[in-house]
Amino acid sequence: MTNDAPQRLLPTGTCWCGCGATTSIGAFFARGHDKTAEAALLAVRYESSVARLLDHHGFGPRKSVLEAAVEEGGWEECEHCHYAGAPLSVRNHTRKYHKK
Repeated sequence: MTNDAPQRLLPTGTCWCGCGATTSIGAFFARGHDKTAEAALLAVRYESSVARLLDHHGFGPRKSVLEAAVEEGGWEECEHCHYAGAPLSVRNHTRKYHKK
């Protein structure tokens, strides 16, 4: 029996986008650099942009990738607004923007 589970990634203290910046404890990227790395990867490996990638997979203004992530990808939607994200992200959002 083989183990197909992906290797656990560990933060190194240096931003994974390649800029060389120091990261916060437990973070892979300096603030906002995850988006930079994502865009750079799309440009290097797929000669594409996020918009073209979404369109290629049938998403865009008429079909929400956020709704698909909630329905099929384990994401959640905030019960107070239309914010969608990973469960921890939604909890942080709710705590920050919908304090009781």
